[in-house]
Amino acid sequence: MEYEYKRRSSQVLNLTPLIDIVFLLLVFFMLTAHFIEDEAIDIQLPVAESSLPSDDDDTVEVALLPNGDLLVDGRAATLDNLEDTLRGALHAPNKRYVRLKGDQAAAFGAGVKVIDAARSAGAESLDILTEKP
Repeated sequence: MEYEYKRRSSQVLNLTPLIDIVFLLLVFFMLTAHFIEDEAIDIQLPVAESSLPSDDDDTVEVALLPNGDLLVDGRAATLDNLEDTLRGALHAPNKRYVRLKGDQAAAFGAGVKVIDAARSAGAESLDILTEKP
């Protein structure tokens, strides 16, 4: 008894267009992804029960370090020229609010001076960043 073998088709699926599309999608997502920036400065924010999420689009961030140093949007500043620095930063397009990111070990007096400088510079409001427990 003779068996008849089924012929297997020798057609091979062409994967080249599929691989091209996958690489195009990969490039698209890599170019459009917003990467989260790691904090270069270690600041221990105070803890508060009533913390709310904040929006980063229209704020100028002032970081108050434990040793009393100030950073305005990542650039060093001093208490003496803080008002002028904030006034210049608030004149940038869509910048209306000041956000104070102060370490819980920072001096309270320096925080009050930052608030006073923000008011004098023309900020519409000032937010103090905290962490939820």
